[in-house]
Amino acid sequence: MNSPFDPDAPSLGLGQLWDRAVTAQAAPEFWVAAAMGVVALAIVMWRPVWRVSRHPVTIAHEASHGVVALVSGRRLSGIRLHSDTSGVTVSRGHPRGAGMVFTCLAGYLGPSAIGLAAAATVHAGYITALLYGMLVLLALMLIQIRNWFGLWSVFTTGAVIFFVTWLAPVAVHSAFAALIAWFLLLAAPRAVYDLVRARRGGRERDSDADQLARLTHLPAFFWLGTFWLITAAVLVCGGSLLL
Repeated sequence: MNSPFDPDAPSLGLGQLWDRAVTAQAAPEFWVAAAMGVVALAIVMWRPVWRVSRHPVTIAHEASHGVVALVSGRRLSGIRLHSDTSGVTVSRGHPRGAGMVFTCLAGYLGPSAIGLAAAATVHAGYITALLYGMLVLLALMLIQIRNWFGLWSVFTTGAVIFFVTWLAPVAVHSAFAALIAWFLLLAAPRAVYDLVRARRGGRERDSDADQLARLTHLPAFFWLGTFWLITAAVLVCGGSLLL
């Protein structure tokens, strides 16, 4: 496939870009989807790679906090992403109530929800639309980033998706989209596992689970179990769509 950066390729207008986004493509074959699942599992389970690859998960985590905060009527003040893969989303509004509960709840469930949506989109064949949509969401998130590392992290993630979308052949797009979906689906329960380990070691005592415990008077381990069960169930659902 000619890319938009090929000097011999005709330039793409907005109409052609729109046609690409709304045109269904063939979903990846079973063996391709399965191979991408194995690759995503290796990325998530191999600790040296996970330390780096967790940054996009933090982006999805904090973006989910931000979206739910806005939907629930809170005012989003900004998002910070840190080099240790932690992040902070600051919103203004009533310190208690359903809006605050759902905002806290969204973080660890957000990557699962995005992964499930990606899996459903790949299953339906709208692969280019998925990649374009992710680029748009990352561009919107840049507006809310309030530190340099956060800008670098979001920009780098967007650059990877951009170059694959615009430079790689169409056949690669479906495999790449499946890899993104698998990665988010598998990374969500892995992030919960990391949180459980950190709390057992006496760290992360102001996590989303602890904030939910203070807001609802239900213990933090209840919310940890909720995160785990939901992310595991979504992994099964999303995986069945991809395969």
